[in-house]
Amino acid sequence: MPETKYPRLVIVTGLSGAGKTQAVRCLEDLGFFCVDNLPPSLIPGLVDLLGHPGKEGEGITKVALVMDIRGGEFFSGLDAALNYLDGLGIPYEILFLEAADEVLVRRYKETRRRHPLSSGGQILEGIIEERRRLEELRGRASKIIDTSELTPRQLKEQVSELFGSSQRRLIVSIISFGYKYGIPLDADLVMDVRFLPNPYYVPALRPFTGHDRCVEEFVMASPVTRQFIEQFAALLRFLIPHYLQEGKSHLVVAIGCTGGQHRSVTLANKLGELLQGENYSVTVKHRDVVRYLSTGNRR
Repeated sequence: MPETKYPRLVIVTGLSGAGKTQAVRCLEDLGFFCVDNLPPSLIPGLVDLLGHPGKEGEGITKVALVMDIRGGEFFSGLDAALNYLDGLGIPYEILFLEAADEVLVRRYKETRRRHPLSSGGQILEGIIEERRRLEELRGRASKIIDTSELTPRQLKEQVSELFGSSQRRLIVSIISFGYKYGIPLDADLVMDVRFLPNPYYVPALRPFTGHDRCVEEFVMASPVTRQFIEQFAALLRFLIPHYLQEGKSHLVVAIGCTGGQHRSVTLANKLGELLQGENYSVTVKHRDVVRYLSTGNRR
């Protein structure tokens, strides 16, 4: 059997209205050959063609296929197509985009478009049914992006981080958050740090955040905090090579405290410092600090 070299294959899917169009435009900018609304039954033929390229296939090293519920009856064949790729050992990645129900409803009302599964104009019913149908596919996803609070530019940045490099490196995103605002939907690992001493109950520290030296010193002064951060970093160092081995390209670690302004911010920053390494890149983001600062609580 002749030797083949398959291009990098990314399957873009997810909920209608979650941002697949923006994502695939970004992939095009990154040099991907993109096909929108491809019937899943055509995947084996396309992959075989790209694995044994003639003149028409030369130079194609990255391919993105957009497949979603718009395919109707054809879409039901996606599971079989993915099993076919698995059987041949052909690697692929699934990028799944989603958003909260109320966000999707608002987006459809703003654009005045009809949801593919809605009947009689009932947008929410269509979204709920689509979410149910995509539940199994979501479980197979390599990366899930929740676009509920993302601008198009922020979504483009995330897609670029994931697929902008041909090197096989794991991107570790560390996100601080507040439980009062909910857990990040795209988190792979969630750590609750509300067991640590809370600067909120120190009046002099309450107006500050974990970015400030006074809060950082207070949080890190606890022996429990220092022991926790060392052991949690060690756990992640153990897990990361295994995630890479399984083909994972993006790991989202969410660290939460009550309001997302003190403990989680300090620990996310510290964890980011400890995890800097050659085999993976680390980004640190703070989801809910802006909420706190916008209330005018900051001195």
